[in-house]
Amino acid sequence: MQLGRRSLLLAAAAGTTAAATPAPAPAAAGPRAGGPVVIGHRGAAGWRPEHTAASYTFAVQTGADWIEPDLVPTKDHVLVVRHENEISQTTDVAGRPEFAGRRTTKTVDGRAVTGWFTEDFTLAELKTLRAVERLPLVRDRNTVFDGRERVMTFQEVVDLARRLSRIHGRTVAVFPETKHPTYFRSLGLPLEPLLASVIRRNRLGRRECVVQSFEPTSLRRIAAERLGVPLWQALGTRGGPFDTPAVTYQEMMTPAGLAEIARYADWIGPDKASVAGTSLVADAHAAGLRIGPYTFRAENQFLPAEFRRGSGPNDFGDAFAEYALYYRLGVDAVVTDFPDLAVMARRS
Repeated sequence: MQLGRRSLLLAAAAGTTAAATPAPAPAAAGPRAGGPVVIGHRGAAGWRPEHTAASYTFAVQTGADWIEPDLVPTKDHVLVVRHENEISQTTDVAGRPEFAGRRTTKTVDGRAVTGWFTEDFTLAELKTLRAVERLPLVRDRNTVFDGRERVMTFQEVVDLARRLSRIHGRTVAVFPETKHPTYFRSLGLPLEPLLASVIRRNRLGRRECVVQSFEPTSLRRIAAERLGVPLWQALGTRGGPFDTPAVTYQEMMTPAGLAEIARYADWIGPDKASVAGTSLVADAHAAGLRIGPYTFRAENQFLPAEFRRGSGPNDFGDAFAEYALYYRLGVDAVVTDFPDLAVMARRS
């Protein structure tokens, strides 16, 4: 990594703190007038342990328009925010002797997973745990925050977004994702009714909430609730949605597939690798869909070869060049671990 480039990126992050000037108010249902929507992926996961109040707050302080909580349920059917229902990588549960007996192996969406699972804990039990950095070998700088924050409920994220909206004088939207909804439905812990209840109870409108899922069935269930919030179909690169195995993601990204998505959703969220060098942006727009690729990160290992700098996989590459490329392609949003850098690139 060239010292000048790394210093530039680190200085950019350090310089956009709570004292930063708030960005103009976004329209959460569509692109901002000033450019693509910047979505803080699990907050500002590049700078703070993901799905923590500090991560979400830093994302908004540095200009993020939306913040993304991944939703999983507790044993007593409360929505909490974790990257996965298996929490050994994102909390200190593995070091808690009182929960040693909860370690188990489960089959989640056809894959065997060993660890500790949110659905085996009550909310009160989860609140005794502390969050840790999920990628400590990649983001060692974030481990300084390990153990400082509790697991949040979705309601707490909504409350935080509204508080930050008041502080910064702009609407901060929440962008919840239903994680493994078919799996949880099979356990009698469906996500959609709880999510719909939170949206209704808080009277979240189009500018305050956009719901996403990789599973079309989950989005159709949310659509049936008539909540009036935009829906976002997330798309992978291999295979297809767990709930519709007869359809592949590649088929969903064809003009015919996009037309089908447009019957129930407003957005698509493909992996960024599916966008560059393809007609997907134009095809999505032709189908009446907006498009927001994921996940933008600054470290070399997550960047295309032409944007890497230096020799280390965790050194910062030319993230600004990558944002500029996708902004020129006409995307309507970007999902990023480094919302501060995406906002700076948007201003260029």
